[in-house]
Amino acid sequence: MLARNPLKAAGRGDRLLGLWLSLGSLTATELAAGAGFDWLLIDMEHSTLSEADALAHLRAARSGGPTEALIRVPWNDTVVMKRLLDSGARSFLVPYVQNAEEARRAVAATRYPPAGVRGFSGMHRGNDYARDKAYPQTAAADIFLAVQVESPQAVAEAGAIAAIEGVDCVFVGPNDLAANMGFLGHLETPQVRAAIGSVVAPVRAAGKLAGMLDYSVEGARSWFAAGFGFVAVGSDISLMAAGINGLLAAHR
Repeated sequence: MLARNPLKAAGRGDRLLGLWLSLGSLTATELAAGAGFDWLLIDMEHSTLSEADALAHLRAARSGGPTEALIRVPWNDTVVMKRLLDSGARSFLVPYVQNAEEARRAVAATRYPPAGVRGFSGMHRGNDYARDKAYPQTAAADIFLAVQVESPQAVAEAGAIAAIEGVDCVFVGPNDLAANMGFLGHLETPQVRAAIGSVVAPVRAAGKLAGMLDYSVEGARSWFAAGFGFVAVGSDISLMAAGINGLLAAHR
C-alpha cells in the first residue's frame, strides 16, 4: 500500500513545486521522481501517452522516489479517469473546466456511488489487487483533484469551482487563457496577468490551492509571491531543450 497522499495535507498557503513531464520517457520520469519536487505531472493531454503508458510512468515515478505523480487526463472523461484510478492513479489535473457543474462532474468520476459515478471493480492495482480491504471506503480521502481554468469565463467562475467539495486545486492554464482572451503567445500582456492573478483570492477564500505554471525562475517566484501555492517551475522538454541549445551555443 502507498503512503497517504501528501498533496491532500497541503494548505492553501503552502509552496509546492512541480515539474511537467511530456517527453514520454520512463527514464526521465524515474530520474525526476528522485529529485525532490513536491509533485510531477504526467501529461496525457498534450502528448501521445495512452492509459497503459500512464501506468508505466506511475510505476517509474514510484521507483524513482516519493514525489507524488499527477496525471493530466486528456479531457473531463469519466471512463478514462475510472481506468486510471483502477491503475493506481490518485492525483489528477482535469483540463478546461468551465464552471462548477463541470467541476462537480470531475469529482463524481473519482468517487464511488452514492458520492459519485466511478464504476466498481473488486481487484485492481489501485486497491493493491484486493489486499487493501478498506479501499472502497478510504480511496476518496487520498484523491487529489486539480481542475484547470483556461478561459475568461472559467476564471470568472474560479470561486464557484473552488467551492465544490472534492476539488483541491484550481489551476490556471495560462497559454490557453491568453489565447482565449485574444493574446495567443503573449502571456506578459497586462490583461492576461491580471486575469491570472484574479484567481488567487476566491480560490484561497474557499480554502483551496491556486495553481499555475511558469518555467522562468523569476516568473515562478512572482506567482508564488502573488499567492499561488501549486506551481510547475519547469518541464522535461524545456530543461532538455535549454541544455541542448545552451551546449551548442557555448561551442559555436
